[in-house]
Amino acid sequence: MDFKTLFLILFATLIISLMSFVAAWFLRHKVTKYLHYLITFAAGVLLASAFFDLMPEGLHDVDLHLGLLFVLIGIILFFLIERFIHWHHCGKHDCHRESLGKLNLIGDSIHNFLDGIIIAGSFLINPLTGIFTSIAIVAHELPQEIGDYSILIHSGYTHKNALKMNVLVSLTALIGGIFGFFLLSSFETFLPFLVLLTAGGFIYIALSDIFPDLHQHKEERKIILEGIILILTLIVFWFLFSLLGHNH
Repeated sequence: MDFKTLFLILFATLIISLMSFVAAWFLRHKVTKYLHYLITFAAGVLLASAFFDLMPEGLHDVDLHLGLLFVLIGIILFFLIERFIHWHHCGKHDCHRESLGKLNLIGDSIHNFLDGIIIAGSFLINPLTGIFTSIAIVAHELPQEIGDYSILIHSGYTHKNALKMNVLVSLTALIGGIFGFFLLSSFETFLPFLVLLTAGGFIYIALSDIFPDLHQHKEERKIILEGIILILTLIVFWFLFSLLGHNH
């Protein structure tokens, strides 16, 4: 067993897991004041991650039509999960925002787990590839964690609970790293489909749960700023993912 490679994988995934704490610490005094705009940013990050990162990654090794089918299955799956949350935890009262938080935690857990597997696979190739891949993941993970933290606050979590849940969910990257080190070769065939299911989940959360909340604001200034934030977020992430590529 190559303990040096395992140590590098654990170290890299732990650093990435700490991004959630860094994001929460950065936002702790500002999130309430700017929550509306942070939620708009979060929607942009989810869509950009789905279309510019996860879908190109998953479709690279899968037939286009089959891959798009799994994206659609991901959308339907997250819809069913949300319906279950409403039925099991909400009864007859509205808990739209509560379900948004839980859905995002599920999607983020899978995404972080996949990041851990990707890091493990890159370090198994060679340490230099692992380092560059880890840097690429950190570059998009920090803004994503800012969006995730904002969604939890928007969903009614206290700052303390949002921080705790964000950190716990981010540790799935560590689990993914360990899983990838020991079992990647056995499950590599199924990973693109899991990536595409996650992409579908992110699309569902952004369009079904966050966008309807944005429609509640009628102020012209906020509507214009929403559009600017969304467009800029998508452009920046398109450039970021194009620059970093999907060599991992």
